[in-house]
Amino acid sequence: MSGREALKDMPMSEQDLKHVPGIMPDHWIREQAQNHGMIEPFAEKQNREKNGQKIISYGLSSYGYDAKCADEFMIFTNVDNAIVDPKAFSQQSFVERKTDICVIPPNSFVLTRTVEYFRIPKDVLVVCLGKSTYARCGLIVNVTPLEPGWEGHVTLEISNTTPLPARVYANEGIAQFLFFKGSTPCEVSYSDRGGKYMGQQGVTLPRT
Repeated sequence: MSGREALKDMPMSEQDLKHVPGIMPDHWIREQAQNHGMIEPFAEKQNREKNGQKIISYGLSSYGYDAKCADEFMIFTNVDNAIVDPKAFSQQSFVERKTDICVIPPNSFVLTRTVEYFRIPKDVLVVCLGKSTYARCGLIVNVTPLEPGWEGHVTLEISNTTPLPARVYANEGIAQFLFFKGSTPCEVSYSDRGGKYMGQQGVTLPRT
């Protein structure tokens, strides 16, 4: 093996990664979580079992972090024939449940949140993707990007696209977060402009 090939296979140091844009690897995520509180609580490996039982995995992966679903759910209902209006959203459109297993009605959705609290660096944008286990069951996780400088629990929307009731398991994996580092920090972060979802805790409804 040539010297150039050997260098190519060597992982970059944390110091080197501070200045390199792109998707960030497991060791960078671990360093940011353990030393800067980027993810709390933090699991530094994939967990696939609990008390000897198989679960939907969560924890650090090669180029991302699989977050857990909390046991707080707001199940959408239309018993009052209300109009869904993002500028005037009514909490009466939801039934609240605190449970280990949430059943989503057919062709409906729930709001929940991550167990983890995130603190995003000013030079990082985070994109969320659903877990393949749920996607194969017709359950779609929708989250907007976590912007530079934002912090809080992530509110998750889980849509049941099937004509059957579907289960979601609390305290197990629900979605994977990918961390994209910019070439330089942005001029104005989410916290700088006083974003309306800054520091949110629990399941957060639309704000105007």
